[in-house]
Amino acid sequence: MVGSRHVTSCFAQEHTGPRSLSRPSTQVACLQSLLIDRRSRAKRKPRKVRERSGEEAMSLRPHFLVLTFPLQGHIAPALRLARRLLAAAPDALVTFSTTEAGHRRMFSATPGAPDDDGRLELLPFSDGTETGYVRSSDAASFNDYMASFHAAGARSVGELVDALAARGRPVTRVVYTMLLPWAADVARERGVPSALYWIQPAAVLAIYYHYFHGHAAVVAEHRHDPSFLVRLPGLPPQAIRDLPSFVTDSTDPSDFYHCVYVTTRDLFDALDRETPKATIVINTCQELEEATLAALGAYNSLSIGPVLPAGDEACLFKQDDARYMEWLDAKPASSVVYVSFGSLARMAKEQLDELLLGLEESGRPYLCVVRKDNKAELAEAEPEMDARIKNGMVVEWCDQVRVLEHAAVGCFVTHCGWNSVLETVASGVPMVCVPQMSDQRMNAWLVEYEWRVGTRAEVGSDGVLRAAELRRRVEEVMRGDARGTAAGWKRAVAEALGKGGSSDHNLMAFVEGIGSDVQ
Repeated sequence: MVGSRHVTSCFAQEHTGPRSLSRPSTQVACLQSLLIDRRSRAKRKPRKVRERSGEEAMSLRPHFLVLTFPLQGHIAPALRLARRLLAAAPDALVTFSTTEAGHRRMFSATPGAPDDDGRLELLPFSDGTETGYVRSSDAASFNDYMASFHAAGARSVGELVDALAARGRPVTRVVYTMLLPWAADVARERGVPSALYWIQPAAVLAIYYHYFHGHAAVVAEHRHDPSFLVRLPGLPPQAIRDLPSFVTDSTDPSDFYHCVYVTTRDLFDALDRETPKATIVINTCQELEEATLAALGAYNSLSIGPVLPAGDEACLFKQDDARYMEWLDAKPASSVVYVSFGSLARMAKEQLDELLLGLEESGRPYLCVVRKDNKAELAEAEPEMDARIKNGMVVEWCDQVRVLEHAAVGCFVTHCGWNSVLETVASGVPMVCVPQMSDQRMNAWLVEYEWRVGTRAEVGSDGVLRAAELRRRVEEVMRGDARGTAAGWKRAVAEALGKGGSSDHNLMAFVEGIGSDVQ
């Protein structure tokens, strides 16, 4: 695991201004001023059974409210699901909502501006602040933000649901991602069914379920022994080092992410309150995690992934203007090493030096992402970094799916965030895994041992991935059998997503279940 001295995490873009509280009491009025009423132009033909007004017809349409935490790794799969729902149900409405600060960074258009012929609306909710979370090394500051997010978020989302109903666009299903345990309660209080959208592998869902249902003690007892094997029902034995970091590191109240552990515990408490069973749609597919999915009997679970982008999509980070696609076009097939550690991890200078040294020594062309915010912290090292780059290109952000699908890319050195893993499997590219936190360690286990499409690089006791280890692992993947195996999984994923495939079938079942609620 990359050490905290070398890689830290941020939960939003830093802001220069102080954080201040918004006024939730004004939320309904603000929402009503933002929600654009387009019913007057949505004139509908009378139905054969009986005539309905445009307003009545609107109120009978399935309407998904998709809620998500303001992180790129949460927003991306949530917005992709919103668009998948629109494609699967031509008569459905979708409202996509994240916090006001996240919304401003994602969408430049006026809040509430319609998309997809008025069927998709983008409406923010309040987290109790004007700026969102301001990155800090102070755990108390993060805890304060999360407390505000939970209290203000629940209140604001409730007002949003009420406002949508008041304008004849009632929500018929709330769909929410992790870190929003209160969303199910808000929906239940209004008689609206809800579904958790699980944006990590089913294996991690199963681990959390068993941890919070009778197996916490054994993990707690051995959490300082990375090699100790934990045996959980329906799962292969798992080493402590492969379990989600929030149950091995963050149970301690002094840990920076302890509030994430508490929020995850609250989420599973909320799922337990759902009757008869909580509904969970999972961003995976049956082909990738068949045995684990079969063992999730506690929930009404549906695998609908991988939920991939369809064309250009909004992002918290601006893409680099560098002509990296043209650069890839000039490279031989399967020759380029693509490197990205995602939207949260920040590299210290020592780690960046080792990374570039290993890539240069490999002699292979490489495309490496070093985010703008990370570069700003390493400004004094940038001239030295530029001078060392001979075989590759460094960009601040890129269209990762387009890069992974390019024929020149031979492997991906990744932090193993779940979105990145799914995009890579769907593209048939082998991986070198450098997991850091949360679910990434389990994701790396799946890549290496379950699917055999990559290898895990080992970091030193100081948390730094050394140049020699990186070079060795890249050669292992580029010269080994992982590429052929990855091609097979690419075909399996394509079949799952295709017409009548397992994920397509499950998504339609989910959508049709909503439709039956409003007929």
